Amino acid sequence: MLTFWTTATPEARRALVAASGGWLLNAFDVMLYALVLSELIAAFGMSLGVAGQIGSITLLASAAGGIIFGVIADRLGRTRALALSVVMYAGFTAACGFSLTLTQLAVFRALLGLGMGGVWASGASLVSETWAPAHRGKALGLMQSCWALGYGLAAIVTAIVLPTLGWRAVFFVGGLPLLFAIWVRRAVPEPEAWRRAVAHPATGGQGIGQIFRRPLLGLTVAITLMNAATMFAWWGFNLWIPAYLSLPVERGGIGLSTTHMSVLVVAMQAGMWLGYVTFGFVSDAIGRKPTYVAYLVAAAALILAYGIARDPWVLLVLGPFVAFFGTGYFSGFGAITAEIYPTAIRATAQGFTYNIGRVASAVAPFAVGRLADTAGFGASFTITALAFATAALLWIWIPETRGREVG
Repeated sequence: MLTFWTTATPEARRALVAASGGWLLNAFDVMLYALVLSELIAAFGMSLGVAGQIGSITLLASAAGGIIFGVIADRLGRTRALALSVVMYAGFTAACGFSLTLTQLAVFRALLGLGMGGVWASGASLVSETWAPAHRGKALGLMQSCWALGYGLAAIVTAIVLPTLGWRAVFFVGGLPLLFAIWVRRAVPEPEAWRRAVAHPATGGQGIGQIFRRPLLGLTVAITLMNAATMFAWWGFNLWIPAYLSLPVERGGIGLSTTHMSVLVVAMQAGMWLGYVTFGFVSDAIGRKPTYVAYLVAAAALILAYGIARDPWVLLVLGPFVAFFGTGYFSGFGAITAEIYPTAIRATAQGFTYNIGRVASAVAPFAVGRLADTAGFGASFTITALAFATAALLWIWIPETRGREVG
């Protein structure tokens, strides 16, 4: 691990810090909604279905943001796109704290979603283009692992701020990442690979249309569908975990206090972080494809067990394992897309294939919430397990890419 870091160039290390920080703070801001959801349900008199709809609106907006910022990153630069994305999600997270109506909250969450979608496409391209093939999976795994750190930090901040200052103050804290955006613009240069691509445009040109031409068309469809299934599963499960743990028993929850709910969520983030990091090392060693499929199959099985369990101690033990396998595979997505698509359209392709999945996944918070209203959370979590199994099957059409050069 130490050699992996010390042998990297200063440019690569700084790029990884920038992308990781942007992703960590993105998770922090985005997941605050899930962590205060039970409070919002009480404050605005929402049903579980309506609460899920607002989560879905955020994901739809993030899909648009990912595509838009992918194009921006290819044309104007990775660091410019990354900094602007951070400004958007941080600014509108703070704005959520001023919401007086459900409509205002939904609008602010949608605008936050645009920035949320942009962070991954620009950050993944930035890391992919500055790290050598032998360590690219590890670097992207570390970047992706920062989602768990951000989610865990959000749970800790919520446990401290929510009981004393209320949900509005929790959202106000989410405005602090604006300071990070300033550092990114001042301290992180554009990758040499991007500068070369801009100076010497590829014959095929730029633009989103390139990813739908042969020989990339089939790969684009398979990768997008696979990621859509994993996105559906992740958001359908994870957006509802804090509410599931903290809602009263008569509403289908476990009935835990904010503090106890936060402890279980933080424990899950420990497993999530290990899953992210481990995936990068394993996929660099044995390949992207077998590692991805193993994680997805394990996630499907473990979520079925989590949905049946009701004892808080059992959930505490199961949670880190669910998060390990049910999230760690995301570390591989940046690597496989970077190793498939050329530099001139890489961020555009990554933005599309990653974020268009959120169009499908946007159904998940609403679907899980509605089903939980009628059949309980155990039944609603089953559909997320089925989505994980579907994603594993789609790997039949996706090739192994480990070791491919990017440039």
